[in-house]
Amino acid sequence: MNVEINGARIFFEIPVLGGIPITATMVNAWCIMVLIIGLCIWLTRDLKVRPTGKRQIVAEFVVQTAQKFVVGNMGERFRNMVPFVSAIFSMSVLCSLSSLVGAFPATSDLSTELAWAVVVFIMITGTKIRTGGLGGYLKGFTQPIFILTPFNILSELATPISMSFRHFGNIVSGSVITSLVYAALAVASHALFGWLPGALGEILGSIPFLQVGIPAVLSVYFDLFSSCMQAFIFCMLTMLYIANAAEE
Repeated sequence: MNVEINGARIFFEIPVLGGIPITATMVNAWCIMVLIIGLCIWLTRDLKVRPTGKRQIVAEFVVQTAQKFVVGNMGERFRNMVPFVSAIFSMSVLCSLSSLVGAFPATSDLSTELAWAVVVFIMITGTKIRTGGLGGYLKGFTQPIFILTPFNILSELATPISMSFRHFGNIVSGSVITSLVYAALAVASHALFGWLPGALGEILGSIPFLQVGIPAVLSVYFDLFSSCMQAFIFCMLTMLYIANAAEE
């Protein structure tokens, strides 16, 4: 069954864990996670000290690129963040690109980005507490003057909200614009060929000829470039927030 509950598309309405339905978002995210795990297992099988096959060369290239990306932006002491940032980046890109095969992208559901942002927020808070202690963390809300404490708390809570809404808004806006263009091209195609007399006009006017080719140009931007860019921005903000938290 395919219905909609609170804006989330339901893939199978099967009660799980106390009546929680399985949504298309969950199915897409699970499939992407299985795909990533499968790729990791396949790329890391039978590793050699000196790479002899293309598979290991690709695996080492991916790892080295991720290490340079994280260490270059956060510093050597944050090398342990490489797996986390790589997981967020790959999940974001692959979830967004899943729309190319007709799947409902998990990144088109705000709950996905909000969950990632909450995890990042917990890591930021944990880093601040480890750096300055619990007392220093709480004291930071009163800086530079005590009267700004409520605003500092709101600013702290706005971090995960802004991160999630930025990513979600850009992904959904691309889908909306693409849908509007498809609809406009269908109307334009009907107006262009519908003026023909008789059955010829009815038949040709009902076929959206203009939808062939033109949306592919938009797909290059919204599905490929924008998906990679939003994943990059989310990961960059994650690294910058955590690195800055360690310096406070």
